[in-house]
Amino acid sequence: MHRPDVRHGRGAPENRTPTRYNLPEREADGDWLDAREELDEGLPPLRTTVTVEKPKTIITKNSSPDIGFDRSVNAYRGCEHGCIYCFARPTHAFHDLSPGLDFESRLFAKPDAAKLLREELGKKGYSPRPIAMGTNTDPYQPIESKWRITRACVEVLLETRHPLTITTKSDRVLRDLDLLEPMAELGIVSVAVSITSLNPDVSRTLEPRAPAGRKRLAAVKRLNEAGVQAWVAIAPVIPAITDYELEHIVEAAAEAGAKGCFYLPVRLPYEVAPLFRAWLDEHYPDRAAKVMGIIQSLRGGKDNDPNWFTRMQGFGPWADLLRTRFEKAVKKHGIPQERLSLRTDLFRPPEGPQMRLF
Repeated sequence: MHRPDVRHGRGAPENRTPTRYNLPEREADGDWLDAREELDEGLPPLRTTVTVEKPKTIITKNSSPDIGFDRSVNAYRGCEHGCIYCFARPTHAFHDLSPGLDFESRLFAKPDAAKLLREELGKKGYSPRPIAMGTNTDPYQPIESKWRITRACVEVLLETRHPLTITTKSDRVLRDLDLLEPMAELGIVSVAVSITSLNPDVSRTLEPRAPAGRKRLAAVKRLNEAGVQAWVAIAPVIPAITDYELEHIVEAAAEAGAKGCFYLPVRLPYEVAPLFRAWLDEHYPDRAAKVMGIIQSLRGGKDNDPNWFTRMQGFGPWADLLRTRFEKAVKKHGIPQERLSLRTDLFRPPEGPQMRLF
């Protein structure tokens, strides 16, 4: 049954506050709604708001053994793309905000990120390893067009010749091609463009404010033509909704000249699971039980598996089938799966008050 409170152009069907921190449930407040325009249902559309955040550091470290990076930079919290499956949604609970609509409409920006990055790279004894961007929320989400925080950080990394990996669902990454091209010539950058579906009807509710899949494929092609190694991430694969597209996306990735391709089954940690279930009930009530049944078969009978290694690929017959289909598709279409080892030996600390002699 259609929910009367569902917002057009947004991913989450509700705005329930999590209970992990014993916080009371909240309904949407008038101070963050744009009441100037009424929708047919009588609900005003949500107005995206951005709050300035002033952290003391910008490089986040991790020691997870199943992740290929140990440090990352996130210019923003929350993401306006509104992807219902986003595993980063629960992080909004740390701010007493909902992982639902709050996550995609109440955003945080860190305008001092480049300054902090410069300071941290200049610390005595700093040892360079690739910095990952796009590991939590998208560095090229719509507000980057105005705030340009990601670009400022990339400028620092180019100046210092520091290796960088980018993951994004947006073709806005092409706006920084003037920075990425010289980094590619130095062998210090790679980009993964995430493509979940090529079906506009699916994308419209699944990831409502992300650029269309075809636009992202065009970005992959343009990046590779410019010498910037670009991969395609089929992430996430959603059983009985997008998994039928797996081979089609691999074929399209090959046509775009992707240097590699990988996939990840959908993950539903913490508050993402009930949000995803509500989304299924709203948009795919005919197969909601089937979708969750397959997901649980991948996750040991649960909605989510938090264990290292298995959380990324799942296990069981359905996971084996997905892996076999993917491997055959990659082989059929000749995607090279080129792993670029980014250089770290070119790193030079940022200049301080005293200019470099050489």
